[in-house]
Amino acid sequence: MKEPMTALPEGLLRQLQKEKFVLLTTVDQDTGGPANNAISWVYAVDPATVRFAVDARSRIVGNLAQNPRASVTFFADGTVYTAYGKARQVTEALANVPFRLACYDIVIDAVRDTMFYGSRITVEPEYEKKYDKRAADKLDQQVYEAMRNA
Repeated sequence: MKEPMTALPEGLLRQLQKEKFVLLTTVDQDTGGPANNAISWVYAVDPATVRFAVDARSRIVGNLAQNPRASVTFFADGTVYTAYGKARQVTEALANVPFRLACYDIVIDAVRDTMFYGSRITVEPEYEKKYDKRAADKLDQQVYEAMRNA
């Protein structure tokens, strides 16, 4: 087994500086077990920090208040990577966004290639937003700008 990286290398950093489908895992505040959520408002601030935004009413906020351990799993370069660390709240509400989004940074302890041995991802997951494209694009632009400035 390879030793984990302690930060995002340049290629992975670039992957997380644009809209990206990721799986955010937190510790469930009630069961103590893993809680997974698919999110796309994610941004690598630097090689050691991954920032994300979620609805401030989300269960994720309560989970992180109880236990800051979190991970972000994403697809890149034909494999699956997971960045592990502790989350800290950057702000309870991002500025200049039409609804309340909490913003967090995960300070990375380790990054691992978590794909099973001898395999490769040939097509990354794709998604589409089911609401007005112009509204979605405008909101995404507002959120990413606010995350960069938080």
